[in-house]
Amino acid sequence: MCGIMGVLSLNGDPVLMPERRLEVMGRLLAHRGPDAAGTWVSADRRCGFGHRRLSVIDLGAGAAQPMTAPNGAVITYNGEIYNYRELRSTLAGHWNFRTNSDTETILAAYDRWGTDCVSHLRGMFAFAIRDGDTLFCAVDRFGIKPFQYATIDGVLHFASEAKALLPFLPEIATNDQALGEYLTFQYTLGAQTLFQGINRLMPAHAMVVERGHVRIWRYWDVDYQVDFDHSPAYFTRHLRELAEEAIHLHLRSDVPVGAYLSGGLDSSLVAILAGRQTAGRLQAFHGKFTCHPGYDESRHAERAAAAAGAGLHQIDITAADFEANIAKVIYHLDQPVAGPGSFPQFMVSGLARRHVKVVLGGQGGDEIFGGYARYLIAYFEQCIKAAIDGTYHNGNFVVTAESIIPNLTLLQEYKPLMSEFWRDGLFGPLDERYFRLIDRSVDMGDEIDWSGIDRPGVLARFKGLFASARIGPKASYFDSMTHFDVKGLLPALLHVEDRMSMAHGLESRVPLLDHRLIEFAAQIPADVKFKDGRTKHMLKSAFTDLLPTELAERRDKMGFPVPLKEWFSGELRDMVRGVLERGRCPVIDTKAALARFDKGARFSRAAWGLFSLELWHQTFHDRAAEFRAMMD
Repeated sequence: MCGIMGVLSLNGDPVLMPERRLEVMGRLLAHRGPDAAGTWVSADRRCGFGHRRLSVIDLGAGAAQPMTAPNGAVITYNGEIYNYRELRSTLAGHWNFRTNSDTETILAAYDRWGTDCVSHLRGMFAFAIRDGDTLFCAVDRFGIKPFQYATIDGVLHFASEAKALLPFLPEIATNDQALGEYLTFQYTLGAQTLFQGINRLMPAHAMVVERGHVRIWRYWDVDYQVDFDHSPAYFTRHLRELAEEAIHLHLRSDVPVGAYLSGGLDSSLVAILAGRQTAGRLQAFHGKFTCHPGYDESRHAERAAAAAGAGLHQIDITAADFEANIAKVIYHLDQPVAGPGSFPQFMVSGLARRHVKVVLGGQGGDEIFGGYARYLIAYFEQCIKAAIDGTYHNGNFVVTAESIIPNLTLLQEYKPLMSEFWRDGLFGPLDERYFRLIDRSVDMGDEIDWSGIDRPGVLARFKGLFASARIGPKASYFDSMTHFDVKGLLPALLHVEDRMSMAHGLESRVPLLDHRLIEFAAQIPADVKFKDGRTKHMLKSAFTDLLPTELAERRDKMGFPVPLKEWFSGELRDMVRGVLERGRCPVIDTKAALARFDKGARFSRAAWGLFSLELWHQTFHDRAAEFRAMMD
């Protein structure tokens, strides 16, 4: 796990001061790789790579980067290739390995298979390879590892984080299209970031640059070709085999590996499986809130740690921690994404780094196996519609009204959401109904100046992504919803996962996103994965003998809850109001935003989104001169 950076001339001229550019980027990415730093500049000075190293596999100096192959190809790489040992065996007759690193394995795979090497890699990665006059870059299938790039004055700049590109931009400005998506979802959908001029290489995409011409393509996607020939027992058995194999591969490391433990199903399962394979050596990490009732999930984390045979380290997070660290959180995020869970993840990552260099997390379980209550809400509406229309048997409805009713107690905490959801558009098109479930902007009419935001464009881009699933004729609404979340929400959550761990020089691995596991899950019929509207039914069925009953049957999981309601009206009221009173973000109506904090509705996700956006603007836009001065 590391920080990567580079420059490439697109017009054939030498890059001006490439060493200086790499040094500036490296300084801004130093937190990602505290163990070592290196640079390489081509003889013609048209290309340069930089690297900040966090040593995890092959700790020796020979595995340092940028790494040059005997054939002259050079790589800078961030990530882990978990099947590197198997690839080394496959390539042994083709390549004379000089190190035990997975970095060299990528060079060997590229030499053997060219750009198709990515289809042989099992892991998380973002890398760039310079081979003669060709630059080849790629990102893993789910975007676990980041790759940001910008073209400035005929030079392509790339880096692991957007902040490393800011010193080279002519100005720091907000991308209006991305802003519209952020205000709607609290994340962006496409390649554009909130910074005008900075894009990201999308998940499962590769890029080749030759003679100034840039070509980008998708090299992998999930196929929802549902397998109706096998029994639920077959799916359960094979899912368990694949999950256990994924954990085994993700434990490969030359340094100790720990695990996050939130107290939820996914992280608990990952920790328990890892604990079984590490013979009591696993260390686990949990953040709790004991300052206000209703937010302390430590007893669930303790139960999971006991089942995993793991030592549990906990941090009790306070309002003072929020005040002292929230600006750091926004800075390391580069752009505000998802909800307030980024803050406790920052705190727990800091705790974990004091004990280990690598942690396993449960990211991906909700999106792949149906863990969100909104899936149940959407299906409840469709059940009512099908019952009224008499169309139960005209399609794959997955659940019936009779079977779903016993599981509706999960929705007790979601009555306000359901009230808003059914206020308008009841029984409308499926994509528009799901859009309403995930639209975070519904109660920000007064706080935001929408005049410059293309809201119809946001809806159109959502519909395009919602409809883009490679779904067979008998796939379900469940597959369409989870597909969107894999393509839209999951990259944002992985953005948080990467930035909050790497802020402390900590590598975070997500074994539930092993692509072979995901490809198999996509073949499981939705009525098996989401049987009777039971969230994560497949995971619970596959590991019923390992998961403590109180964890498997939890219906009160809040998803890294943060007591913002109490803090923002109490200990942190002055701090939050101070941020908003300094209002610099041009689309936020400061008066209306402040009024929100004097009303009963001030604690919604919309309030978090407004606060985060304003703090982001102050963190980057207001400090534009500081970033530009780094190149002086």
